[in-house]
Amino acid sequence: MSHSLYTDETPASVKEAKGLHLITQNTPNGKKVQIFLEELKDVYGTEWTTTLIDIRTNEQKKDWFLRLNPNGRIPIVIDNTHSPPFTVMETSAELHYLLQKEDKDEKFGFTDALERSQALQWLFFWHGSGAPYQGQVNHFALYAPEKIPYAIERYRNETLRVYGVLEIHLSGKYTGEPREYLAGKGKGKYSVADIGTWPWVQGYGYSGFTDEDVKAFPHLLKWIARIAERPAVQRGIGEKYLPKQ
Repeated sequence: MSHSLYTDETPASVKEAKGLHLITQNTPNGKKVQIFLEELKDVYGTEWTTTLIDIRTNEQKKDWFLRLNPNGRIPIVIDNTHSPPFTVMETSAELHYLLQKEDKDEKFGFTDALERSQALQWLFFWHGSGAPYQGQVNHFALYAPEKIPYAIERYRNETLRVYGVLEIHLSGKYTGEPREYLAGKGKGKYSVADIGTWPWVQGYGYSGFTDEDVKAFPHLLKWIARIAERPAVQRGIGEKYLPKQ
């Protein structure tokens, strides 16, 4: 092969893939793209193949992976319809790439410029202001060898603050009109903004937040439950993406 994306170390499932290929693990970030692909499948019959890796073994830090994403993070989308294959890193960019490539009828996006901007705002809000804080809660509260109370409290408080921002928006506190989804006119429309946010927020329990901690966010909790009912969401976080025993 003429390009240098793949080496002898690259898994066969990756370098032999055709069409869209996803390298992932069933983490909140992985779930974003998994869910969106499942949603696209339901609407358009979108097809892709998947390679599951275990980031606990630092597979994502190996040379074969870094050639595809120098940042060493999952997931990666590889579009093999291009030569050489086109790789996409960063979940918000991946959602946007798939939206442009696969969602011809804008079922999960918007044609109106202002609604499209609103969707990007909320997608970027969670990417930049939500996931980093909740991720640090997970690190310091669950994985750090030394439990540092200041760090845990700081990131817990920031995560709850961000939940509060979502609650303000969904409750219609300043507009007088409660919303069902993050972007779109009126009550909103289910879109990539929701898909890019939900996998993290719905995992508040894993991050150590109790029902008592989040009871101040009733509209956010309804939003979590509403999205959880979607068949594509259930598949996107389900058995298909769990490691084979």
